[in-house]
Amino acid sequence: MPQIDPNQIARTQFWRRPQLDRRLFFQHLGTAVGGYMLMPSRPLETVARAAAAPINKAKNVIFVMMRGAPSHVDTFDLKQGPWLPNSYNPTSYDGVAFPQGLFPTLAGQMDRIALLRSVKPWVVVHQLGQDWVEIGRNPISGLSRIAPHIGSVVSLELGDRQKPLPAFINLNASNGPSSGYLSPMHAPFYVSPNGGGLPNTRHPDAQAAFDRRFALLQDLDTEIRAASTLNPAGEEMEQFNTAARKLMYNPDVDKIFNFAADERVRYGNSGFGNACITARNLLRSGMGTRFVQINVGSWDHHVNIYTGPLNPANAGSLGRQFDAGLGTLIQDLANDGLLDSTLVLAMGEFGRTVGPLNLTAGRDHWAQQSVLVAGAGVRGKRAIGETDNIGRGILDYGWKNDRPIRTEDIEATIYSALGINWLTIRRDDPFGRGFEYVPEANAGSYEPVHELWS
Repeated sequence: MPQIDPNQIARTQFWRRPQLDRRLFFQHLGTAVGGYMLMPSRPLETVARAAAAPINKAKNVIFVMMRGAPSHVDTFDLKQGPWLPNSYNPTSYDGVAFPQGLFPTLAGQMDRIALLRSVKPWVVVHQLGQDWVEIGRNPISGLSRIAPHIGSVVSLELGDRQKPLPAFINLNASNGPSSGYLSPMHAPFYVSPNGGGLPNTRHPDAQAAFDRRFALLQDLDTEIRAASTLNPAGEEMEQFNTAARKLMYNPDVDKIFNFAADERVRYGNSGFGNACITARNLLRSGMGTRFVQINVGSWDHHVNIYTGPLNPANAGSLGRQFDAGLGTLIQDLANDGLLDSTLVLAMGEFGRTVGPLNLTAGRDHWAQQSVLVAGAGVRGKRAIGETDNIGRGILDYGWKNDRPIRTEDIEATIYSALGINWLTIRRDDPFGRGFEYVPEANAGSYEPVHELWS
């Protein structure tokens, strides 16, 4: 975990936030020092069982992590001004402004897309913010040091070990938050697909040699398997071997990670597009994957934002590649009948400065952001929350809570959509203090944004 400079936290404008925001900040600061406090008078397990009512609309999640922090005012919370190029072609969809020129494919899916515009990050530091999004809590607080990725919790709750594929697959990344204190079986399976198959699933000496050596391994490990109840490490190794064996020389797995050139072109002919094709194929297969994270970036656009990464006139720019991949994915899932059971989210770790561009024709870090949500019965062509005319701050929160939507609320929304009790508190953590799926949710600090379905 990278070292955190306290001055970076001070620069994130906590002190300008409303009273409720400052109260929640001090709760987070307290947890970083002393850990999460138990509620008085009632066992936390009782509170968890009594209050949660998951909406249970989704079987799967595709989570698009826009690393580097996209400009909210140029993407999901479009603001018009003299700075905005005409090529963005701002278009209103039932009163929701959207950059049709930058995102033409997504614009065609607006009836399936909702935009959360009252989202506010806790920090504007890249790695800290990215980890916060992926584990749904402050990465420098007490139990967060053993906190699993949201996808690992989904794997624990919904994974099926009888299926050949891991429940949690992370595309176009090689590291990040993992399974925390949970079994390594719930860790993300990392792969960067290119359409040429799943790497390392063929032995260099051919299948006969592999089968012979795998059988020998099974014979050698007989005693370890017999003693697995006394040797957790041996049991975990056996689980790894068995899971890996299911992926090798498996034609059904091959179909997922092999796709033709015309498919790659249709999805934008990019690494992100390849990941979107793979995510679609994973869900089509029904072979066990329930949570897919797709990483795309970098969105750290301090320089030449309109002539480089977010250039509508360049089909190879990051913005246009993102549009081709995600827009085509949503359309294909809808055509397959899978979108109704798949929650799709796209977000970064924070937003960007607003109004005119900076002196290098880019945008810097800003504590405001927006999130794209689609699928799983989400009501589209609308925005939840409203910011001021340049996107500097929130005018209307847009949901029942009179406060910004936080990362923890989005985590709770994911769990609720999947039918998972977001108030769950596990008693198996190594510290014996109780691990909350969503920290402070039992105290009422965070909850799902069910307005997406209302």
